[in-house]
Amino acid sequence: MQSPRGEPAVDTVPGLSAGPVVLAWLTQFLVGTDLFVVAPLLPHIAASFAVSVAGTGLLVTAFSVAYVVASPFAGWISDRWDRAWVLVVALVLFSAANVGTALAPGFGVLLVARVVAGLAAAGTGPTVYALVSTRARPQVRAQVLAVVGSGLLTALWVGAPAGSLLGRYVGWRAAFVILAAGTFLLAFPHAFVWRARPAPAAAAAPERSRRPGTGVAVFAVAVTTLWAFSVYSLYTFLALALHSGGRATTVPWLLVAYGIGAVVGGQVGGRCADRADPVRVTRSALALTAALEAVVALVFPLTGALAAALALFALAAYAFFPAQQRHLVDMFPERATALLSWNNSALFVGLSLAGAVGGQIVHVLGYPALLYIGAAVAVPACLVARGRPARPRGEAERP
Repeated sequence: MQSPRGEPAVDTVPGLSAGPVVLAWLTQFLVGTDLFVVAPLLPHIAASFAVSVAGTGLLVTAFSVAYVVASPFAGWISDRWDRAWVLVVALVLFSAANVGTALAPGFGVLLVARVVAGLAAAGTGPTVYALVSTRARPQVRAQVLAVVGSGLLTALWVGAPAGSLLGRYVGWRAAFVILAAGTFLLAFPHAFVWRARPAPAAAAAPERSRRPGTGVAVFAVAVTTLWAFSVYSLYTFLALALHSGGRATTVPWLLVAYGIGAVVGGQVGGRCADRADPVRVTRSALALTAALEAVVALVFPLTGALAAALALFALAAYAFFPAQQRHLVDMFPERATALLSWNNSALFVGLSLAGAVGGQIVHVLGYPALLYIGAAVAVPACLVARGRPARPRGEAERP
């Protein structure tokens, strides 16, 4: 059975080969590198346009706001049109925005280019996740999502530093040219590898009246906002706190420990979600996130213990995300891209709140106090996370 767009129905998918998964991983890595590389390049950009470093921070804000606003709309379009072509158009637009970033003659044009990049990015990540999740076998859906999501996490601790080095030695404009070329080249294989393939017939979808409503969806993705605030309140100000404490030399390898923990955590969370109820995995991850964030606050003065605590915290925290994605896709298979788009928007909202509120807390109370508050926020997220509404007695569970 096929969907109205001609794509295989969720329960009839024969599975994914390595090629599409690698392609999806590379896409997430390059788009993630573009997102994370801006911060270390801000001093170079500020010097080029004679603006303050604080002023260049608008570039990050503009990208994030554009992404949050556009993501639900992009998901709505993707669920009603061919997802592969939506992804191709988004990648071409993203590449053009990076060319505009590299060639911008003034700061105003640069700001507009970053807004366009944010709009285009909103159509890439959720669409990639939806294409992968709806074609992966249900038994390994969360694991495949975790593998693809690790591209974004790898960009956090590999792609961004590499881009920073490029900015230092060949100029910040060249870094964006390279990213533009990479995303443009990726658009071509995406146009072919996701073409609909014949699939065996499957049982009819459940009646519309039995599907969870929009209120359930909003409630589900709100958990991601709380999770993101908890996680990124720790990450955003970690380097600043270490610099202020005279431990600047420890920043690179502590971030590597964090990054490795995050990548491993995503894989663990994916495997567990495929073998157990995804909501149980999200609740367990949130509970561990709260506990370990408090541990990080306690051992913050001890560098060795801090490295171990950061790795464990990241492992627990990032186990949440693939389980949450699988949970959303399982609940709303016909609206998979839209729900994953909402989820990504919720992530950016939590991240933005962590940056805005966290800075004030660090200034007034100090970094450890922010960690205790972040841990406290993860607790209600754990309590409100809930699964699929109960089924009538005797109704069979879908495979």
